Formats: sequence, C-alpha cells, structure tokens
Amino acid sequence: MDAALDQARMAGARGEVPIGAVVVKDGAIIAAAGNRTRELSDPTAHAEVLAIRAACQIAGSERLPGYDLYVTLEPCPICAGTIAAARIARLYYGAADPKSGGTLHGARVFSHPQCHHTPEIYDGINAAEAEALLKTFFADRR
Repeated sequence: MDAALDQARMAGARGEVPIGAVVVKDGAIIAAAGNRTRELSDPTAHAEVLAIRAACQIAGSERLPGYDLYVTLEPCPICAGTIAAARIARLYYGAADPKSGGTLHGARVFSHPQCHHTPEIYDGINAAEAEALLKTFFADRR
C-alpha cells in the first residue's frame, strides 16, 4: 500500500485527485499508476484502470488471475467493473468512499448477478493516511 500512496502523492502534485494504485503478482509490483484524468482529458484515466491496463500489457493478457490490486480509495463503479473484467484475485484498498464507492459502498458492483467475477476484498489498509491525502487536497481547493 505504501507504493500506492506514493502514486497518490505524485497524482496530487500534478493537480489530480490523489489516488494511487499498484498491481502486484507474487509480491512484486508489476504496474503502478496515479490518477491522470485531467492530464489525459480522459474520464476513465483512474489510477486503477491505468495500473490494470499496464499490467495486462506486461502480462500479455486481458485477464490477471492471481494478481492483487492495491488502491488508496475504494474503487468507483468504473474501476470495480474493470477489476471484475480483469479477474483480479484480491483487492486491497485504503479509504472507504461511502458516496461514490463501487465495492462495499454505493453501487456495490460485485454484488450484482451480472458481475462475472468478485475478488477477495480487504478494506481499511492505511486508511487514515489515504483519507488525509484526500482531505488535504480538497481543503486546499476550497
């Protein structure tokens, strides 16, 4: 999760919402990304999506069974759908997102019968630090 938090800090420094993600296989970081929605003018350029895209390219497959995803904020519905499509084995996230989350809050994408894959989910990992990054980022803009 420390590497995901580093990615979040870098995203925040670029003026992006400070969210970071890393894809891990057998304890090794395969891909890492921070949000780039503004930089790329792409509403899908969330940290999770970018990290999963990079990991898929490295793996040479659209599926990542046996891979883990660490992300600083509970994934939104877009990201939860991407996690399911990629067949990520385990999802670890920091801060909960009761308003816009897509996993354990909000849309609960993995609970829908149309969802073909549900990862193991571990929440609250380094949550206080992830929350602090987000609160500081938004406080500075208000």
